Amino acid sequence: MTDLIQEKATHKRLTRVQVMARTIGIFVGAVLTAVGLEIFLVPNKVIDGGIVGVSIMLSHVTGISLGLFIFILNIPFFYLGYKQIGKTFAFSTLFGITALSIFTALFHPVPAFTDDILLATVFGGMAVGVGVGLVIRYGGALDGTEILAILITKKTPFSVGEIIMFFNIFILGAAGFVFSWDRAMYSILAYVIAFKSIDVVVEGLEESKSAWIISDQYQEIGDAILHRLGRGVTYLEGEGAFSGDNKKVIFCVITRLEEAKLKDIVQGYDNSAFLALADISEVRGGRFKKRDIH
Repeated sequence: MTDLIQEKATHKRLTRVQVMARTIGIFVGAVLTAVGLEIFLVPNKVIDGGIVGVSIMLSHVTGISLGLFIFILNIPFFYLGYKQIGKTFAFSTLFGITALSIFTALFHPVPAFTDDILLATVFGGMAVGVGVGLVIRYGGALDGTEILAILITKKTPFSVGEIIMFFNIFILGAAGFVFSWDRAMYSILAYVIAFKSIDVVVEGLEESKSAWIISDQYQEIGDAILHRLGRGVTYLEGEGAFSGDNKKVIFCVITRLEEAKLKDIVQGYDNSAFLALADISEVRGGRFKKRDIH
């Protein structure tokens, strides 16, 4: 009975709305990635990193469809994702890779939007980054190297990002031999643009920050944040390790546009107050919604 309850808690089914949102998000992400590849990067002999980059080079050398290579080379990683990460992730990934493979084949006859190599690199990298970011945001993946990196990092001292970068150094470097060295350099630029675009999509445009404030004037500062910024605050109990004094710690979440005003508020009440700010990629629930201020 206990095992049955635990299994139900672990494998909670998604609602129809969640499934629809996930399906649409992954589908749109796969289509955008296909646009970035087949209409910008591939016609101009610029590659992306990971399995997609390997697929582009193999397609160029053999003349076989890019979509076919993307699908076949990612099958082992789909199996690894199913075994190690979960069924929902694996099937979301399979759906995304299948859609990407189909649309790269459909877009292949479409002529490139531009022959300008720099424009193709910038806009192709952005399209790929936004597409991949959407797929990641909705619980899938379009490239097996991320899955492989997750598994390798469990047995090595390297981070996921370091392992992916290690793979991509060889993949992007190989573009110099398959195409030319200037195309390899443009490929690195496209990869960097795509990487930053993924961050924007996954983390959001309106980046939030957490603020931790320690001050004897905590009540005044808390009230000012509440009324002048319209942000809720939480008072936490703290104890100084050196002094042993009990302290009130103010915790709140703000947007980056409110950072300067928060600093002015804290400095206005206590010039020696401790203030620590950190980036937050996502905020959900609670009372983060901004209150009206007067």
